[in-house]
Amino acid sequence: MTLINVEDARRAARRRLPRIFFDYLDGGAFGEQTMAANTGDFARWTLRQRVLVDASMRDLSTTFLGRRHAVPFMLGPVGFLGLYAGHGEVQAAQAAHDAGTALCLSTFSIASIGELREKTTGALDFQLYVLNDRGLSEEIIAQAQAAGVENLYLTVDTAITSVRERDVRNGFRSLTRVGPGLLAKLALHPRWCVDMSRAGTPRVGAIAHRPEFGAGLLEQASHLSRGIDTSLSWRDVEWLRARWPGRLVLKGLLDPEDARLAKAAGVDAIVVSNHGGRQLDGASSTIAALPAIVDALEGGMEILVDGGFRRGADIVKALALGASGVLLGRAYVYGLGAAGGAGVARVIAHLTEEVDITLALMGLTSVAELKNVGRVALRPA
Repeated sequence: MTLINVEDARRAARRRLPRIFFDYLDGGAFGEQTMAANTGDFARWTLRQRVLVDASMRDLSTTFLGRRHAVPFMLGPVGFLGLYAGHGEVQAAQAAHDAGTALCLSTFSIASIGELREKTTGALDFQLYVLNDRGLSEEIIAQAQAAGVENLYLTVDTAITSVRERDVRNGFRSLTRVGPGLLAKLALHPRWCVDMSRAGTPRVGAIAHRPEFGAGLLEQASHLSRGIDTSLSWRDVEWLRARWPGRLVLKGLLDPEDARLAKAAGVDAIVVSNHGGRQLDGASSTIAALPAIVDALEGGMEILVDGGFRRGADIVKALALGASGVLLGRAYVYGLGAAGGAGVARVIAHLTEEVDITLALMGLTSVAELKNVGRVALRPA
């Protein structure tokens, strides 16, 4: 299988995966306007081309969240990776580690953070949803600590779940078991079925030890979704800050005032994110929101960004606008759905090559130089 770019991976994943799981990955909220803006708004800026500069030796490494990364991006938290390929979380993490970067595991994952730690040796982060059951939340936090996680991400934009119309049509998150109708649709994808059968019965790893959530993945995911605390507030950030000794990262901010409040709350970093356009449809794209947040914080906190990254030039633009690093989401999961860990590795390699060539053609030799130049490297479109 030839995967030249992220869109190739997307098309291959669409062919291989059952529609219910592809649409969960590929879809957004309501009319999907914000999801489209995430990718489209990179065109608001053009890159400044410089020539006759010796850029023959280039360094893509950069430091964020306490680590030196070989590339200026990492794999962000996406739920149910194990549905896109057998042992998907492990395969994605291994691809990230082979590339010299990290993966952040979602609470809604097939593999637990402990299992992932046993099977991989590189850097791992963990993403948390605060639950009504604070005791269970603390259990999950303890799992992350035991696995040696240093960076804990709190997702703050999903206390109220939006409507994702593709999921409504397919029954994702409303189904609690695999009935005859769904089973027939799954059987139309034999390669995926064989892969899943080899991996064993999927479950939500973080709560697999709690029988009250049910025995199967669909039932567990449905119960866990209903358990997310809809009253999430800054008090809960304080609660978590008091319990988490490592770096605390808030994921899901789009407003400069929220960024200032995060800094005041003792948060170590933020992720400018709109949950991939899966929550507030009509909200700003992340790349459009990034400059104002960077200006508001005045360098006082690390700022990461996700949402719509499909090209290396997109990553370069985010770094020039002040991001410390980029979190990939759908891009690498398309690779996972297309060809397992090899597909993730191909997406990472493709984006790395594009970042490298883009820097050279801009007359820049390193990510550090790009960050120093900052917005001077861009032109308004």
